[in-house]
Amino acid sequence: MRDGRLRSISSHTKALRSGRALFLCASLCLGVLTGLQTAPVSAEDQEPMTVDDAARLGEEFGVIVGDVDEDIKKELKLERAQGVAVFEVIGSSRADNAGIKVRSIIKEIDKTEIRNMLDFGRAIKRGMKACNFTVGTYEPADPGDPVGWGVNFHFVGCKRD
Repeated sequence: MRDGRLRSISSHTKALRSGRALFLCASLCLGVLTGLQTAPVSAEDQEPMTVDDAARLGEEFGVIVGDVDEDIKKELKLERAQGVAVFEVIGSSRADNAGIKVRSIIKEIDKTEIRNMLDFGRAIKRGMKACNFTVGTYEPADPGDPVGWGVNFHFVGCKRD
C-alpha cells in the first residue's frame, strides 16, 4: 500500500513539475518571440505631472533645471538632446550636499532613465519620498582635467535638520 501511494504521489509530482516546466517554457518563448516586456506601472506613475510640477520638485530638491534642448545640446557638445540640464544648485540643499554640479545633465534617478522634465519630476518625487536615492549625472570635468565629461553617481541621503 505504501509503495503504491508513493508511486501515485511521485507520478502526480512529476506531472505537476512537467506542467510547470511547460508553462514556464511557453511563457519565456512567448515573451522572447513577441519582444514584450511587462514593466510594473505604479499608481504614482499614472498621476499627472506637468513641467511646472517637475520644476517645483526640482527646487525642493535643490536644483533649477530644464529640458536639454537643441541649444543646450550644441553648447555642451552632447550627442542627443535628452536629459535634464542643471542651471543652478541651491546652496545647502540635498542636491548641493550630494555634489550635483551646475552644467551637469541628470540622466538617471534611482535607475530610472531621465529623458525629459516629466521623467525627472516623477523620479525625483519617488526619490524624495523614499529618502535615500541616487542621481546619475553626465557632467563637465574640473578645469585642467584632460578627460573631459564624465558620468558620476551621487548618493542623496535623508534631509537632516
